[in-house]
Amino acid sequence: MKNRASDGSLVADTKRFPHGIKFLSDYMHARGLKLAIYGDFGNYTCGGYPGSQYYLKQDADLFAEWEVDGLKFDGCYSKVADMQSGYVEMGKWLNNTGRPIQYSCSWPAYDSKANYTVLREHCNMWRMYGDIQDSWDDVLDIVDYYYKNTDVLQPIAGPGNWNDPDMLIIGDFGLSYDQAKVQMAMWAIFAAPLYMSNDLRNIRPEFRDILLNKKVIAISQDPLGIQGKPLFKQPSTVRSRPLERATAHGLEVWSRPVSPVGSFAVVVLNRNNQGTPQVFTTALKDLGLTSKRGYHVEEVFTDKDYGFMAPNDTFTCYINPTGVVMITATIQNGKKEFVAVKPHKPWKI
Repeated sequence: MKNRASDGSLVADTKRFPHGIKFLSDYMHARGLKLAIYGDFGNYTCGGYPGSQYYLKQDADLFAEWEVDGLKFDGCYSKVADMQSGYVEMGKWLNNTGRPIQYSCSWPAYDSKANYTVLREHCNMWRMYGDIQDSWDDVLDIVDYYYKNTDVLQPIAGPGNWNDPDMLIIGDFGLSYDQAKVQMAMWAIFAAPLYMSNDLRNIRPEFRDILLNKKVIAISQDPLGIQGKPLFKQPSTVRSRPLERATAHGLEVWSRPVSPVGSFAVVVLNRNNQGTPQVFTTALKDLGLTSKRGYHVEEVFTDKDYGFMAPNDTFTCYINPTGVVMITATIQNGKKEFVAVKPHKPWKI
């Protein structure tokens, strides 16, 4: 509700949640799902509902009583100068409840000088950029933000501490099929949480398949927890021209270490929105794949199997306009035979 109860407690909207939040939590848990709740450090949420300022302990205790599993803590109607102490304090009260609650902090989205060392210590994940809208331009804008801030963002990501580029808009209205694969692939390279923003009752099957692609999900949740980086140091060949850092009409290559150690996931992103698919040709070593043991290379979305490849071997693929090719390069034992990778359990944040 838009007002707290007389004792200061948050009150569930009786129309939207006629049985209360605890009932909803039990309903979700009975089906093997988890429930996260939205709150705000300020006086009000961004939607005008009561915020948690001056009620941090009381709200943390209530969230635990409702048995929620996650808290998305926004920063509307608050002072940037108060955020470090406030977000740290809320994290303390959540921990004191004794209930595991994933804590998502929005502090760096409001404060460009946020202390990421403090964030890593007190938050499980954090939004650090603007809200995504249902558009291809917004996906590229977030990719560019990660590129420009790689040196800051990449080292702080790891198991239990994640940069959050915002929700997946796959299955909504703003992305084509190829563009949807781009977002899924890039979010996996970012080691990002995969939160969907769509209507699962009406999602088209081709978008559903992208979201349920187990290979991409495994890359996103790889237990090493290492965020990917753009590759731009070693030249490759695109139609006989040197590969440059992505422009509005170019190719972009990113790489991320994955399990088993020595293996990588690589994305080739075609930002060009005109013409036919672009051909991308390079030696494997120019993608950072330099082990003499060699690799088993496979495309993630098409399941195309390139088999065993050595660092000097040539890799060629074709990328649709505003599309992506994503490969895994699994480290081998130096022989032309596939070494199976044992499946791993995804990280629980």
